[in-house]
Amino acid sequence: MEMTIKLQVFEGPLDLLLHLLDKNKVNIYDIPIVEITAQYMEYITEMKRRDLNVMSEFLVMAATLIDIKSKMLLPKSEEEQEEEEDPRAELVQQLLEYKMYKCMAYELRDRQMDAGKVMFKEPTIPDEVMAYEEPIDMEELVSDVTLAKLNEIFKSIMKKQVDKVDPIRSKFGKIQKEEVSLEDKMAALEEYAKTHSHFSFRDLLESQSTKMEIVVTFLAILELMKMGTIFISQDKIFDDIKIDSKIAA
Repeated sequence: MEMTIKLQVFEGPLDLLLHLLDKNKVNIYDIPIVEITAQYMEYITEMKRRDLNVMSEFLVMAATLIDIKSKMLLPKSEEEQEEEEDPRAELVQQLLEYKMYKCMAYELRDRQMDAGKVMFKEPTIPDEVMAYEEPIDMEELVSDVTLAKLNEIFKSIMKKQVDKVDPIRSKFGKIQKEEVSLEDKMAALEEYAKTHSHFSFRDLLESQSTKMEIVVTFLAILELMKMGTIFISQDKIFDDIKIDSKIAA
């Protein structure tokens, strides 16, 4: 019995095996390996005149089928039958994976074909139509407007604005970035010390305009103390700190 199978229909040996299984209406998990191998070899015979590069893949599968066939036909002891796995298991797994990818490929092909049938048209609205604005008669628009209605509209708008205010965040202050550098503050203190050989630490801090300036001023005093430019003293605990300058005017 000769097979009338065209090679170009199949994309590889797994594709051919799936075709043979469907044709014989057999369960993929229980492959009749003897029958399928025989039909597969008949197909290989038909490929003798084909390209060897293409045929090589089918020959590898043929060798695999023959190997599985031999393992299943050889007699085995009861212990070997219990321990040995089904020699068809790996082939079944390959067929299942190939069938899954094949179905996915068909699904993507169908979607591509459906997308090719979709037609759309760019908008072709004339410029004069796009630029047209319906005239508004202001007298007619405000003909029934009274002071009472305007007052209601105003109150409604104001209420909406109040409702938008977050009762918690609205109490937060604004954080402003203050550009106060330590170097500039040290230079300013040195200039101040040239004309003030003795001055109060408290008065100096109270003369600063922001909290950031107070912090930077305090750091500048520490740096000038470290450099030996100024000296501090205190008569009693909690008394005002006095600053003495050694910078000549």
